Amino acid sequence: MLSTLLLRASRSPRVRQAVVGFPVTRRVVDRFVAGESVEAAIRTVRELAADGLYATLDHLGEDTHDATQATAIRNAYVELLTVLSRNGLTGCAEVSVKLSALGQGLPEIGEKLALENARAICEAAEAVGTTVTLDMEDHTTVDSTLRILRELRQDHPWVGAVLQSMLLRTPQDCRDLAHSGSRVRLVKGAYAEPAEVAHTHKPDVDAAYRRCAEILMAGGGYPMIASHDPRMIEVAGWAAHAAGRVRGQYEFQMLYGIRTDEQRRLAGSGERVRVYVPFGTDWYGYFMRRLAERPANVTFFLRALIGR
Repeated sequence: MLSTLLLRASRSPRVRQAVVGFPVTRRVVDRFVAGESVEAAIRTVRELAADGLYATLDHLGEDTHDATQATAIRNAYVELLTVLSRNGLTGCAEVSVKLSALGQGLPEIGEKLALENARAICEAAEAVGTTVTLDMEDHTTVDSTLRILRELRQDHPWVGAVLQSMLLRTPQDCRDLAHSGSRVRLVKGAYAEPAEVAHTHKPDVDAAYRRCAEILMAGGGYPMIASHDPRMIEVAGWAAHAAGRVRGQYEFQMLYGIRTDEQRRLAGSGERVRVYVPFGTDWYGYFMRRLAERPANVTFFLRALIGR
């Protein structure tokens, strides 16, 4: 119930205004968001690299209302990639992109505009020697996102996809994308979805995650196991072993600020670990989904509010 309320709040302008305007919120946001500037993001990538961790950078922005704003987000990503290259960090960092930020949701022109903007980002990434992963959003965007993915992969076959185990369709999407050269990040999903299209109970989402991890590990692609759940990490390890994979033929991914000790433990054991690093001023939607994912995050927030 709490998670559902928080996910609904992530789309509420009124709640957004209240949360963003509350000064103490900044202390909590800093746990999950690596600052508001490119410079802050670069510092974070350097710190992660020093600990043997890779990064994928997300320039936060989801509520794009016009083509001008979408173009600005595209340009920000191109500049980010230039700065990564200038700092010699493209070997340990890529970028993650939400197509909604690139205009996907705009009437009539949305999908075409998002494709054009994503293509420009992919061209910039290829020029500096790194990669791009397309984030997946709520179920209404999945078909559009996969169409854009197919178009981009014609020229950039390394473009990564994200699939959410909570969606009923995902096992088949995993089978479709588990082919040679295909990079796929598997997540549980962090959007409020109706029962008609998604598992709504955690045990069912977990069971689907296990099935999907096994499909991806048995396929010919490059699985990216994005989870903080020790059981899912263990299951993925078993699936990799059963499929004859060795370390480096898959990776684990975790969010910035969550289970940082485990990130370093896995990297220290020889696993490839990538940290999802969000940054920017438009952090509200991302922040609310992080609160919705785990009660411990809400407790952390409340303690900060009362100054403990």
